[in-house]
Amino acid sequence: MASTSPADTHPSDEAPASSQEAPQSLAARGSNRSRQPDNQAFRDFIGSGWGPRPEGLPARSEAAPWAAARREALGRLFPGERLVLPAGALKVRNNDCDYRFRPHSAFAHLAGTGTDFEPDAVLVLDPLTAPGQDAGSPGHAADSADSDNADGAAPTHEAVLYFRPRASRSSQEFYGDPRYGELWVGVRPSLEEVEASTGMRCAHIDSLPDALAKDAGPDAVRLRVVAEADESVTALVTSTREKVGLQTGQGAAEVDAGLAEATSELRLIKDPWEIDQLRAAVAATKAGFDDLIRSIPRARGHWRGERVLEGAFGAKAREEGNGLGYDTIAAAGNHANTLHWINNDGAVEPGQLVLVDAGVEVDSLYTADVTRTIPVDGRFTEAQRRIYQAVLDAADAAFARAGTPGCRFKDVHAAAMEVIAARLEEWGMLPEGVSAADSLAPEGQYHRRWMVHGTSHHLGLDVHDCAQARREMYMEAELRPGMCFTIEPGLYFRQDDLLVPAEMRGTGVRIEDDVVVREDGSVERLTQDVPRTVEEVEAWVSGLIAG
Repeated sequence: MASTSPADTHPSDEAPASSQEAPQSLAARGSNRSRQPDNQAFRDFIGSGWGPRPEGLPARSEAAPWAAARREALGRLFPGERLVLPAGALKVRNNDCDYRFRPHSAFAHLAGTGTDFEPDAVLVLDPLTAPGQDAGSPGHAADSADSDNADGAAPTHEAVLYFRPRASRSSQEFYGDPRYGELWVGVRPSLEEVEASTGMRCAHIDSLPDALAKDAGPDAVRLRVVAEADESVTALVTSTREKVGLQTGQGAAEVDAGLAEATSELRLIKDPWEIDQLRAAVAATKAGFDDLIRSIPRARGHWRGERVLEGAFGAKAREEGNGLGYDTIAAAGNHANTLHWINNDGAVEPGQLVLVDAGVEVDSLYTADVTRTIPVDGRFTEAQRRIYQAVLDAADAAFARAGTPGCRFKDVHAAAMEVIAARLEEWGMLPEGVSAADSLAPEGQYHRRWMVHGTSHHLGLDVHDCAQARREMYMEAELRPGMCFTIEPGLYFRQDDLLVPAEMRGTGVRIEDDVVVREDGSVERLTQDVPRTVEEVEAWVSGLIAG
């Protein structure tokens, strides 16, 4: 059911509200349609007669040691500082209905908890030493899960995870709190259970204010927060800074930006566990594309055929993972030339191509990002084939460039553009007297009319991962083992573009693959099992439709 107010029960003897009562606030009016029992007899009754909780504690999560290493790497950048990383709060969809919760990516990366853990949680990296103090001083948590460092360096921080654990069955929260109550949102974890699964010390969220203020000050522990993650936590950090004399305002914003930048750059290199999660996301995405193709016959007969395709993929994403990594693009015909077409409200007609850009986010919150351009009838027309092959050649050129020693991230795009510009020159689409080489020059760039986006972006917890990284760490950086990114050139020929040959108008093609740089510097296509050549795509579509 939709989000509701607590216990739609009206005691028959409830007295009418007194006309002398103070006016009811807007915030309190959500309870007008229902009331919950508040007599002690009911509380005693609902808190009794339950079986015991399951015995034992969960096993340590597979993600736990990897997350601990990430926390240690981040901590070394900020010795003596308290780092505050909120999971974020529930976001209102409309009235008293919230969107499905997804934690902030920096929190998910460093906590390793995945899925929907845990609205309002906050991960704090607490410095084990004050400024100027020896990291090995006694009195610190020597048994912290983050104290085991692969390089043998002394630990800099203890990770503490603050959240609201489940309440007892005898509490009013158990049955009466629609945000945290067990009868409303299910059994929530205890502090001990989360400690066992994550390896981190856990504490009740109510103790967070005191923990942030402890030893804080201009000459002691300074605070940094991922400010965008949770407004209420950022406000708490701000008030704490004010009370202890730390910098606020623009100065604090710059300090916090440094933490956001560092958490983003920390994700530029994926560890082996993260790469395995991306492999799983790609495999689930391939299954989603299979189901989408199988739904083409039904889509062709539906007035919103694009949504039939979108729905088929979305169902598989929820069955096999946490859901979609981003809104699916299912763009038939000329809709493919709108780069972020997510309305998906058009028909799917015979003879068209459908550009599908979709990715499954698995339970760890890592997402694939795959685009295939699919012939509705299972066969490309000659004009469609020419466009598709040009884009495929550009993708292959980018892939080859990525595997060369010393390749920088921006070089991948340059390789794709060389092919795109050459093909547009061949088709007579560049301005008169302009060669492909002229167009590739910074003062030219005419070919970008038909591909205005970049060829690649980092991929991971966010579909456009590491977005707060500095340019020199992203666009200008040499490719390094563990980097995961997309290669996705395209050509977009709008129906009303009179510079495009008539037989090509209304056609958009993009081919997007996910890749990882191996230890030897070569590049692996994670999406190698998703058909991509003309012949492979035709066989894929024809076979699944016929089947």
